[in-house]
Amino acid sequence: MTDPLDFSGKVVLVTGSSRGIGAEMIQAFARRGARCVVNYIADANGQNKSDAEGIAGGINDALIVECDVTKPEQAEAMMSQINEKLGGLDVLVNNSGIIRDRTIKKLTFEEFESVLRVNLAGTFNVTQKAAAVLRQNGRIINLSSVSGQMGLFGQANYSSSKAAIIALTKVSAREFARQQITVNAIAPGFIDVGMSKGMPENVTAEFNKQIPLGRFGQAHEIVDAALFLASPMASYITGHVLNVNGGFYMG
Repeated sequence: MTDPLDFSGKVVLVTGSSRGIGAEMIQAFARRGARCVVNYIADANGQNKSDAEGIAGGINDALIVECDVTKPEQAEAMMSQINEKLGGLDVLVNNSGIIRDRTIKKLTFEEFESVLRVNLAGTFNVTQKAAAVLRQNGRIINLSSVSGQMGLFGQANYSSSKAAIIALTKVSAREFARQQITVNAIAPGFIDVGMSKGMPENVTAEFNKQIPLGRFGQAHEIVDAALFLASPMASYITGHVLNVNGGFYMG
């Protein structure tokens, strides 16, 4: 019996995969046989590159690509490199994102725009450029958030970007359907890694009271959702938002 989570021969790109959930995702695909592309953005001290090399070091024959997803020319160059070295792309996970919380009264325009530029424009750029190399029956998975569904306090920029990603997912699902490429989104709730991990204990406790399952999610629970959406088991699911939030939002 064929294992639906066997990605042998499939080429998978996870943007922002040098650390956090992105790193766990690309490692999970690698363990299941995928040919993997690790993406990072250059930073002044070279930490992102070092992190990406560390992740790629544990993956057989991984391709490391530096790309700022907000730059269309860099996204295009990344896809050209993937096509040249790996022959095309089967699974794209748009994971890159930033957060800069502040109330509307204090939020600067630059802080608002910068989050939309990375989270939303970055997702658009990479999706648009991937269209040239995505193979028939491919998969696109976008990372949204419960914040984009509920509008959390102090997150006018982040919530707006993640809500817009849901709309972009639905439009993309319609436009890519001709090639039998599905486009779906994952909307994580509070996950015990990355952006949510640094919350003060009292704040975490208050949120846990509002989550029916009574806890923050684990990174592997987001990774498992991505594996499912990328697999043949989800071949007739497109334009969908998969909530992984412990019941915090039931829309």
